[in-house]
Amino acid sequence: MIIKRDNTCTPVGKNRTLHIYLPDNYYDSDERYPVMYFFDGHNLFLDEDATYGKCWGLKSFLDGWWKDMIIVGIECGHEGRERLNEYSPYYWNSNYIGKVEGIGETILDWMAHELKPMIDSEYRTWPHREATGIGGSSMGGLMSLYGVTRFNDTFSKAACLSSTVIPCYRKLTSDIRAARLNEDTRIWLSYGEDEAFGRSSDVKDIFDTKTSKYTGKIMDILADKHVIAKHYMQPGGRHCEADWEKQVPAFMEFLWM
Repeated sequence: MIIKRDNTCTPVGKNRTLHIYLPDNYYDSDERYPVMYFFDGHNLFLDEDATYGKCWGLKSFLDGWWKDMIIVGIECGHEGRERLNEYSPYYWNSNYIGKVEGIGETILDWMAHELKPMIDSEYRTWPHREATGIGGSSMGGLMSLYGVTRFNDTFSKAACLSSTVIPCYRKLTSDIRAARLNEDTRIWLSYGEDEAFGRSSDVKDIFDTKTSKYTGKIMDILADKHVIAKHYMQPGGRHCEADWEKQVPAFMEFLWM
């Protein structure tokens, strides 16, 4: 079942609707459940809620999956550049994206120290880090990668799909190198073969080459940290919910095996 509830995101002082998935038998048992926190919660479960009319199909997947769990999807801000600012841990000013203020670390701190305790108090969760994950795509993928490394005492696993790492690559890799990570950390790091589909051929070649190169270098750093990481290039994968949906069974099995 899907529950939608208003919730104030303290760092911005605005409502950020929570899209919460509970197993269908939640109210018929005393069971406790692991939890994954996802960015862009409106894009996870129902096509009618999704920004472009296509969701990840996560509800359909979870309804038939072997593992019962709770998903907390956090809706982003939709005004102006709110999503970009909230979903970046860094300030940057790039030619392609423009100026990003970068309050993502504050958002993640709110998730770890305010939102998560609230969820743990109001729902039957397993609150320990081994039962807590984070996930997202694009800017949400960047937040998930940064979140699992910067807040590794809270999140033990992350699904990082098509993560926007190019504009902040140096700062991000510096922070990952400096992070103290538990070796049981599991990270799914993926990108699509056709992420830059529709762009001019020269831009596409540069974008795809950089994405492959930078993702590979991040994997090298994670390997040095001895964490459990999976690097996946999705054949024909584009930068869209329809293709991220295809990865759901694979990354969920990898993270929660």
